[in-house]
Amino acid sequence: MRIGLVAPPWIPVPPPAYGGTEAVVDILARGLSAAGHEVLLAAASGSTCPVAKIPGPAPADGSRIGFGVDELRHAAFAFAAMADMDVIHDHTLAGPLYRHRPGNMPMVATAHLPFSEENHDIYQAMSADTAIVAISHHQAQSSSRIAVRRVIHHGIDTSSIPVGAGDGGYASFLGRMDPGKGLPEAIEAARLAGVPLRIAAKMYSAEEQEYYSDVIAPMLGPGVEYLGELNATDKYSLMGGSVALLNPIQWSEPFGMAMIEALATGTPVVATHRGSAPEIVSEGTTGYLGTTPLELAHALIAAGALDRGACRDAAETYFSAERMVTEHLSLYEELLSGKQPS
Repeated sequence: MRIGLVAPPWIPVPPPAYGGTEAVVDILARGLSAAGHEVLLAAASGSTCPVAKIPGPAPADGSRIGFGVDELRHAAFAFAAMADMDVIHDHTLAGPLYRHRPGNMPMVATAHLPFSEENHDIYQAMSADTAIVAISHHQAQSSSRIAVRRVIHHGIDTSSIPVGAGDGGYASFLGRMDPGKGLPEAIEAARLAGVPLRIAAKMYSAEEQEYYSDVIAPMLGPGVEYLGELNATDKYSLMGGSVALLNPIQWSEPFGMAMIEALATGTPVVATHRGSAPEIVSEGTTGYLGTTPLELAHALIAAGALDRGACRDAAETYFSAERMVTEHLSLYEELLSGKQPS
């Protein structure tokens, strides 16, 4: 197959640091290419994913994440270059609604955002002529009016992720400076458990910087350290050395990449019972779910006794790149054959 992949326009593929969507697109592009398919990628300038890329994309600019005009310009360039593809798989919000996309070519769109009031009508309109992929069952079930064609969990290349010993004596937190990520709750839980916490978080926007200054910085101190934003090597080293990843999300996150990355390093996950977490964490085997900081603190202490090999096995079995690529190929073939969903 000739497959066009459209990544968001703001961060290179693969991302140099933070960028869950871009990491997924990179893994998918590599996997599809390795399976013998022709891949054409539309991504920000500076992307190094080893597949063919469209010419002339705008430079990466993380400070403009969410600007619709950037997505529309990106879509115009992408679809003009993809007229000869068999299928296009778009990972942006605005792109699938671009009126000049190629004729009757099958279009797939992965919903990386929750089906919220803000974007519900967009996804509903999109689903009229685009196969919507949800990234968790929780996300898919959150709206009965959006036609979801397939639920496909993200996957990662576990062969590129080293297994850590978990002997650092600390818990880790990975995310961005946003109230929804639950960093204050992670700090409180770690202190209640008496376990040091090391924090790696993206902080680009003015809102993220303000949140850090007003809320997080005053909570730092003995046993709680902010490391900044880490590259992939340092991120996996941080996770692999930790007794557990603390992920007390405070919103219905469609899918938590940090959780499966932690499992790949052999590190259990302690998370709140929100969004996709129950689909990723097997309680008592690969981590624990809780609600309050005190429950999370008890779970953090208990997580140290879990089998790290079982965590790695879960990542390799349920969240592998191979599984993700196979499921996408099945969807593409179904669309090209004209077969209707069962």
